[in-house]
Amino acid sequence: MAERYSVEDLLTMIQRLRDPIDGCPWDREQTLESIVPYTLEECYELADTITNGDFDHLKEELGDVLFQVVFYSQITTEKHDFGFNDVVHTLVAKLVKRHPHVFPTGTLDSRADGIILETAEINASWEAIKQQERKKKQKTGLLADISVAFPSLVRAQKLQKRAASVGFDWSEIDAVKAKIDEEFAELAQAMANNDEANICEEAGDVLFSMVNMVRHLGLDAETVLRQASAKFESRFIIVEQLASDAGRELSDMANAEMEVLWVEAKLRGQL
Repeated sequence: MAERYSVEDLLTMIQRLRDPIDGCPWDREQTLESIVPYTLEECYELADTITNGDFDHLKEELGDVLFQVVFYSQITTEKHDFGFNDVVHTLVAKLVKRHPHVFPTGTLDSRADGIILETAEINASWEAIKQQERKKKQKTGLLADISVAFPSLVRAQKLQKRAASVGFDWSEIDAVKAKIDEEFAELAQAMANNDEANICEEAGDVLFSMVNMVRHLGLDAETVLRQASAKFESRFIIVEQLASDAGRELSDMANAEMEVLWVEAKLRGQL
């Protein structure tokens, strides 16, 4: 039977990769800051794997994300700050504290004796606990810990959701629709005035309002747009193929001709 590696083996491997004598030159020269782009890339690849239903490669992509955590932890270990086990401890302690409905006494072996809370109650408790944590970190503002590094759609939705947690939100979806109409009208006015700065501002307001609509529909903005982009991509590939089959280049075709191909691509996509 083939050898099966453990978490301990993973930690040993990253120590070897970072060894100053016989480790890997590339791994040795990395810093906390230099790894960040690779971490983001691996997270997006994991998301793509799940979105595409490519479960044959899910294990591999999860491993790539785990390796990022181990890599950071090894660097901090070398700096005598903290190590991987400290990361695990902090994570478990935080999640146990945030789930009093599962761990009522704050220990892993405690149980809630069959008490089941509604999702809304759980969310309210979660947010209250996080607010206490923010105060301890001297981040008293409700939006203070929402990272500016998030993708814009994700951050917009998080800002809206956090504000909604204290009632700062539209109560009905019709109000959200009205707000979108208002923002489109303001964008149209900015365009009529040929005011470039105002056009940029109003276009942003339109996008922000659309994220709000998606949130009110109970959907995730990033996921919704990712799916829409994938649909467009698949249809455009068909359009390219149809043009190629006809011996044409899209760049040489009139808009009306491309529209015919687009309609055909939509029909084929529904088959």
